Amino acid sequence: MTASVSSMTAERAMTPAGHTIVVTAPLEGWLAPLAEIPDPVFAGGMLGDGVAIDPTGGMLHAPCAGTVASLAATGHAVTLRLEGGAELLLHLGVDTVAMGGRGFTPLVAQDQVVAAGDPLVRFDLDAVVTGAASAMTPVLLLAGEEWTLESKRDPGPVKVGDVVMALRRVSGTGAAMGEAAGSPDEELVRELPVPLRHGIHARPAARLRQVATSFEAVVRMEIAGKSASLRSPVGVLALGVSLGDRISLHARGRQAGEVLDALEALIASGMGELAHADEQPPAQPVRVAAPAAAQRRVTQIAPDGTLTGVVAAPGVAVGEAVRYRLGEVEVSEGSGDPATERGLLDETLAALRAKIAQESEGAPPHAASILAAHAVMLEDEDLLAAAHEAIAKGDSAGAGWRLAIGTQVDLLLRSGDARLAERVDDMRDLERQVLCALIGGDAAGFALPQDAVLIAEDLLPSQLMALDPERLAAICLVNGGPTSHVAILAAGLGVPMLVAMGSALDDIAEGAVLVVDAAAARLETGASAERIAGVRDQLALQAARRAAALEARGPCHTADGTRIEVFANLGSLADARQAMANGAEGCGLLRSEFLFVERAQAPGAGEQLETYQAIADALEGRPLIVRLLDIGGDKPAPFLPMPAEENPALGLRGIRVGLAYPELLEAQVEAILSVRPAGQCRIMVPMVASLSELRAVRGVVDGVAARLGLAGPVSLGIMVETPAAAATADILAREADFLSVGTNDLTQYALAMDRGNAAVASAIDGLHPAVLRLIALTCEGGARHGRWTGVCGSLASDPLAVPLLLGLGVGELSATPAQVPDIKALVTGLDMERCRALAARALECGSAGEVRALVREFLKEQGA
Repeated sequence: MTASVSSMTAERAMTPAGHTIVVTAPLEGWLAPLAEIPDPVFAGGMLGDGVAIDPTGGMLHAPCAGTVASLAATGHAVTLRLEGGAELLLHLGVDTVAMGGRGFTPLVAQDQVVAAGDPLVRFDLDAVVTGAASAMTPVLLLAGEEWTLESKRDPGPVKVGDVVMALRRVSGTGAAMGEAAGSPDEELVRELPVPLRHGIHARPAARLRQVATSFEAVVRMEIAGKSASLRSPVGVLALGVSLGDRISLHARGRQAGEVLDALEALIASGMGELAHADEQPPAQPVRVAAPAAAQRRVTQIAPDGTLTGVVAAPGVAVGEAVRYRLGEVEVSEGSGDPATERGLLDETLAALRAKIAQESEGAPPHAASILAAHAVMLEDEDLLAAAHEAIAKGDSAGAGWRLAIGTQVDLLLRSGDARLAERVDDMRDLERQVLCALIGGDAAGFALPQDAVLIAEDLLPSQLMALDPERLAAICLVNGGPTSHVAILAAGLGVPMLVAMGSALDDIAEGAVLVVDAAAARLETGASAERIAGVRDQLALQAARRAAALEARGPCHTADGTRIEVFANLGSLADARQAMANGAEGCGLLRSEFLFVERAQAPGAGEQLETYQAIADALEGRPLIVRLLDIGGDKPAPFLPMPAEENPALGLRGIRVGLAYPELLEAQVEAILSVRPAGQCRIMVPMVASLSELRAVRGVVDGVAARLGLAGPVSLGIMVETPAAAATADILAREADFLSVGTNDLTQYALAMDRGNAAVASAIDGLHPAVLRLIALTCEGGARHGRWTGVCGSLASDPLAVPLLLGLGVGELSATPAQVPDIKALVTGLDMERCRALAARALECGSAGEVRALVREFLKEQGA
């Protein structure tokens, strides 16, 4: 250990202050703030700062070059030591150590040198999702004094290799490992066994560090001749301490005895993982080679001319088959002057970044986040350094850039990653954009005919954004996935999209007229003239109704004159502006937690008021229903570190958190009631299960209103998300001013299926008759006391659900801002008597599938 410490000290000395390291995504998935991890150690930053990724694949890659400093015996966590001594922890999931290595296959060994992109661990994502508390994976710069987190990318989808954060060496340096932070008093030693079921992994290491650093002493842990400072979690992890091992703690300093007492008590407690007397540590998993790249899926067109795929973006379209092909970009020989070529490349990259930044300003949020990721990738220091090196050796700007990209592609190809093709395509996308910019050409270089059904092997975000959406009818891909960047963009553009359709797409002739029915996950290659005409008539009718809804912008009524309010769900000021542009009549759900979840401390009443007032102003006096803080469960907040729960969806969440922390609740209520004009804001209570909870909140609201001198009544409603609230809606409606059904949680609770569990999530459907019956109970209970019932869950944005909801008695729908015109257009064509009859039939169905078939036939008859 002494030799390695010396080499680390020398390496640190050679790394200057201000030096930066770019960290890329080690997984494909959704990038999120660290605070969203349902674990107080990670969410609270006890181990260090960083980001979290909710993975969609099964391979963990190296996010940058380094050495494997620690590899968990169970394969679920890897720590890399980077240049200059920075330490990066990659921890697959939460509580995955309890899986005992099941589903994890390490592909590296301790002390192995790895390059950026190298595969580290192959894992079974389904096993993690079903066997661990969460699949959310923290990527952490372990706490220290010499390195800091300089920047983090905004939340959004990421692919392996996308830049997610940057580390910077700070000017000051901490004490070297093992150096006492105090007088060299006599060293005290304490020997003890380790009773922790999973040994000392990331969470216990963080707890030990937290205790050790709170005393005036320096402590190290020893086992089998190896030693590590407790101030270095990675050093402790590298010791590989397992259940039953005997360790010795060595302390020196003024409070050496006190710190040893505290540490011994902490370890003896088991830190929530105390093993039984006869338990044994898990066996180490077997290491195997990395998997080969995924093969192209072989498919065939069915005899009836149909080809199935996976739905990536909903909708129906008809159009002409167009194959997406781009020719190779020619690279010039250049001027022969390295300085000129380097300057040309740098100017081109800067101009392209500026162009992307400009495009981001007017882009929808999903497109803006992807554009931002592209801009960051263009700043990749390794790529730029490789290109500059090639230019210095005589290459032109274009040739140097192509060589730099090629080097990165070769590295990816050697990684053996099963999702390699997507990452390689990303690099080729960057290559093409820059080369085209160097010669002043168009990176897309592809003109679409009107109503084009684009057929391609795969498609990149920049390629889709370069196409004319007015000419694009639909997209069909040989490969691709339903949660990719392109899928998100297509959904935002309203372009139907099918993916993973396989080799059969090769058999479709250029120019063939196709029908894409994403509702049925089907491409029709031999549709009849009658079918094609019918789809076109359907699309024309939908477009006319949407245009009429946007033009009218007034109150929404059904065809027989029944008033139905169509509101929007909001999560930001930008959402409010989009909702207004789309004709929303107000906000049926403001998710106020967006103000809280990424904060080290809760915002005060004044800061909250500023945001609520801005949104209220954007709504121009229309109703604004603010949901009280809904954290806990799958939405933790770092300023309220809560212990991990066995069933977080059934634990401390929703209004239970507000009542447990009354100062938070009062501050939020004060901010809401301070919005002007008075009465525009209404308050909605989340996760209500009993009348006592509503009464407790009413008491807080009344007390704050009296303190603020408000004379008028405050509208206080509830979210119906629990079966208990639905079943007692008539009791709750005695004192609630309105009821709004949160169909997402109500569905998972009614069906006993966790919507975050991949093993059952695909079976969750809000149109299940059981859920519809709970909504019917809610409407009946509210009507008994003259209270209106709305829906603010995802069913309000589902066209198949709307006629059912109206028939059940729902009078207000709060949809996503983009869906508001379509929902208003649909409502105006519905007859309430027919909707009631439809709802009555749906309540007698045996499954969600039967309900959906029933509604599709109903809408077909309605001409909707």
